[in-house]
Amino acid sequence: MTLLSVEGLFVRRGPASVLRDISFDVAEGEVVSLLGSNGVGKSTTLRTISGLHKPYAGEIRLGGKRLDGLSPKQVVRAGVAHVPEGRQVFPTLTVRENLAMGCYRRGRLRHSDVERTVELFPALGSLLNRRAGALSGGQQQMLAIARGLLAEPRLLLLDEPSLGLAPVVIQSIARILRDLKEQRMTILLVEQNAALALDVADRGYVISDGSVILSGTSAELGENPRVRAAYLGI
Repeated sequence: MTLLSVEGLFVRRGPASVLRDISFDVAEGEVVSLLGSNGVGKSTTLRTISGLHKPYAGEIRLGGKRLDGLSPKQVVRAGVAHVPEGRQVFPTLTVRENLAMGCYRRGRLRHSDVERTVELFPALGSLLNRRAGALSGGQQQMLAIARGLLAEPRLLLLDEPSLGLAPVVIQSIARILRDLKEQRMTILLVEQNAALALDVADRGYVISDGSVILSGTSAELGENPRVRAAYLGI
């Protein structure tokens, strides 16, 4: 069943169109990746879905309900959690307090929430009382994803979760994404690391100059000569 549907989306920045007639869908329980070079509109797509940018044409629906035109707060209440590029944790708050911020839509942080978080993100287990600003980049990324999950969203938007991380940390992020996939979490993933994106996603869309130019299963895109040459370096 289709959970997210984006149809004919146009977004302007000043007089220029950043997104041009973008259309795609994400089924419930599916991981879908948006691939493309820097500056082609991938992050803008996520920010538009989450209400941070307003489209001048097109529709965004979550479970059949229109999201375009809603405020970011209303989009969150509809069941969308956005983990933005750059992590954006609250540096002066502890890890536990950051996790509690993810629960504000449904109430306070429960002991079971902490247990579930530590099970999925073991590296955070000994850091619960440490300020988030003192964590490494990889630990902050795990915290940002954990905070988003604690909102218990219907749809999780992940923007560049591997950006700026060491290869060993990227492997940990990949494991977490695979675990979420096994749990049937619905994820729309923007990831510059195409090999990682195709490894964890069920399907993908390639965006160039604000438009979708290719789509297919991850296996199909991984075998496509254009994708291999442009994004996989093969």
